[in-house]
Order: sequence, then structure tokens, then C-alpha cells
Amino acid sequence: MIVEERIYVLHTEVKLKEYLHIYETEGLPVQLEILQGLMGYFVTEFGTQNQLVHLWAYQDLEDRRRRRALLHENARWLGCLEKIRPMIMTMENRLMYPTSFSPLPAAMFPALGPVAGSL
Repeated sequence: MIVEERIYVLHTEVKLKEYLHIYETEGLPVQLEILQGLMGYFVTEFGTQNQLVHLWAYQDLEDRRRRRALLHENARWLGCLEKIRPMIMTMENRLMYPTSFSPLPAAMFPALGPVAGSL
């Protein structure tokens, strides 16, 4: 299992509620259908302002590649991107492997199977 952390910072003139509304009503349903594995979607209260952090679980790198490719072929997702991408100032992502004692993989995503290759 791998976890992808995606961190977006919105432009200061963007209203967070507007971004979240578009994403929740247009983008999220498509991502849940195709990507599955949503671990959480967060906004910051302290620290970097206008920051969004979301975590996605995948079986492995090939599973991630395949699902993301399908996502980028979806017309509904591409329509959502046209609206939200101009709102995003910076995008960062990192891929992480869970440790063998991490409680998240097995507890939250039994459908992904055992945590092979855990550190």
C-alpha cells in the first residue's frame, strides 16, 4: 500500500468555501468512483493559510498510475479541473509507505488487501 499526500495552496483572493463547494459537488464524486481510497481531506487553521491537504490510498504505484490515468480521461473531472485549477497557486504531492505498525491501512482499507512492502 502507498499513501499519496497532495497539498494545494489557493490564491489569496479565492474563497475557500467556493473552492470546496465546486470540488465537493463536481470533483469528489468522480474521484471517489475512480480513485477510491480517500483517507481524508483537510484545511489548515494555523500555519500556511488557504492550504488543503488530502490523502489517498493505493495498492501500489501501478494502481495509482492506472487510476489517475482513468481520472484524466473523465469529462466530468476535466470540467471540474477547468474551474478549480485556476484557483490553485501551488501544488505539491508526495508518496509515502506506511510503517508496519501504522493503524490506518488495515483498519480503513481492508479492500486494498494486506500491507505488502510496509517498512
